Amino acid sequence: MSKNDRTVYQRPDGQWANKLNNAERASSLHDKQGDAIKSATEMLHNQGGGELTTMGRNHLIRSKDTIAPGNDPFPPRDKEH
Repeated sequence: MSKNDRTVYQRPDGQWANKLNNAERASSLHDKQGDAIKSATEMLHNQGGGELTTMGRNHLIRSKDTIAPGNDPFPPRDKEH
């Protein structure tokens, strides 16, 4: 876990939050999950990379992605390098 890791999740008011994991408040709020993911990805890339965790509407982890230039110790096996 790096200091730049971020999570995208839906708040009780229906907005999607892009939050740095060790922060108290969300970095940005969005009406659509895709917009929050795009914002989090851009922020992670600009901050040197890290892990992006996306939560679904049911608050379960939907996906975890390493954003470059981060180092993924377990890259997906289904993709050619």
